[in-house]
Amino acid sequence: MNELNSRRLEIDALRALSAIRQHGGITKAAVALGLSQSAVSHKIKRLEVSLDCELLGRKAGAPMFTAAGEDLLNYAGRILMMHDEALLSLSKTPLAGRLLLGFTEDTACSDLARILGRFRRLHPNVTVRTKVRMSLVLRVMLERGELDAAIVQVFDHEVRPADVILYRERLHWVKHPELVIRQDEPIPFLSFDEDCFYRKWAFDMGRDGPVLETVFECSSAAGIVSAVNATMGIALLSDRYIQGEMQIITDRLPPPPSLAYVVRRARKSRNPALDTLIREIERDVGRQGGLALAG
Repeated sequence: MNELNSRRLEIDALRALSAIRQHGGITKAAVALGLSQSAVSHKIKRLEVSLDCELLGRKAGAPMFTAAGEDLLNYAGRILMMHDEALLSLSKTPLAGRLLLGFTEDTACSDLARILGRFRRLHPNVTVRTKVRMSLVLRVMLERGELDAAIVQVFDHEVRPADVILYRERLHWVKHPELVIRQDEPIPFLSFDEDCFYRKWAFDMGRDGPVLETVFECSSAAGIVSAVNATMGIALLSDRYIQGEMQIITDRLPPPPSLAYVVRRARKSRNPALDTLIREIERDVGRQGGLALAG
């Protein structure tokens, strides 16, 4: 018991360890957490000393985490969730009402569900209803007052002063290495449906650039990813969906604009429940550096 009393799992260190996994390394984790690389390394080293074991694989070619590191990560997620929920529970104020929210597919298929679940447990008198649509559709619904707020993607230059910026991502042209793009032929394009603003930008760009020929249309990001991996054509995908052998195309096509994920309210939508939920989403996303894809 005395030995256990002398050892500690520091919350900030566990958060740093989780960020390293989520962002793929110490450098990116430091940026997401708003810390220096040396500060993150120091937190992990201090945790290793306290536990008397190595958590990160530091040899060339070794996995990012040791077996002990993987074990601790399994606990860290649950510890951080309970820690944050306890803090919110102790500071909460009674809330009631009904919220209508909109999300895009990629935010709905992320750990946003965990944030909403926690909000529901802490504020059982608030009813939250959600709709999953493309960003352009959600923007129209907000203008019509059909939603209280929505998490939408916009290009960086489209961010409004009242938007709450959650995080930013880059948008890329991508293809499979085996796909050959011939100079004298239209480029096969894998497109989201007509409500996608990536698609609208791509075809506007095409007026002065290479000709794009839509060979596949799908409203699901998973469908577009599958089509890229099947060498059916090129696509516009954000950082989170670039995987496996996908290649980023940097020639022949203009660089796409950067993306911002924002919380956008309806023009007159103001109530304490919505304010609280937006603060919790903003705080949680800020700590994690983004919304991780589920699974």
